[in-house]
Amino acid sequence: MEIPKGYYAWTATVGEKGQIVIPKQARDVFNIKPGDTLLILGDENRGLAIPPQRSMAEFFASIFEDKENEK
Repeated sequence: MEIPKGYYAWTATVGEKGQIVIPKQARDVFNIKPGDTLLILGDENRGLAIPPQRSMAEFFASIFEDKENEK
């Protein structure tokens, strides 16, 4: 099966303290650096999503910008 460009899959193991290590390739692709904050979003039916906080900030800013333009 060919994976479409821009889509990735990695695995991570959860340690005894509940910590996971983000694979280096994933950190490189998404420019995740030490000290960055990641959001953990959960849906009991669909699973977890871990977007970088900066991408969520950009997303929320675009929502509020759209609302301002509607007035």
